[in-house]
Amino acid sequence: MTPDGPPAHGPALPDELDLLLVEEDPLEVELLLRPLAELLPLERVGIARDGEEALDYLLARGPYRHRLGSAPPRLILLALRLPRLDGVDVLRALRASPRTATVPAVILTSSDETREVAQCYQAGANSCIRKPVGFRELEETIGTLGRYWLRLNSAPPGRAGVG
Repeated sequence: MTPDGPPAHGPALPDELDLLLVEEDPLEVELLLRPLAELLPLERVGIARDGEEALDYLLARGPYRHRLGSAPPRLILLALRLPRLDGVDVLRALRASPRTATVPAVILTSSDETREVAQCYQAGANSCIRKPVGFRELEETIGTLGRYWLRLNSAPPGRAGVG
């Protein structure tokens, strides 16, 4: 998947992913992918551009119906502010579905508003990370986040083939 966006035809995300990044801004995607590339092959990373596309993929609906029974990603990195459906609404839908209820979901935000952070946790976020402004700090933060969730954290039991 390239950070330039999905093709105009058919499903844009591969069937099997380790990580789903949900972010609309192509520059942000590029900055976030750089440290993640050291942890896993980028072909195992999918990019959804808005909350609806993320839910279609994760809940195996619409153009991703064929994924029903496929394993969800090991980690979802989710921007708080998204077009069509924001990160909090995406989290609520994920936690309401047995298919995705236990998939680790980390919110990425530039906000430090206590109310927004509290909403994220109430909706089921496993973590809420404030994105640093500086490139080096962002790279270090995302690298640390990726190492924890993709290498150290144990996946929830029964992850594969949840329908």
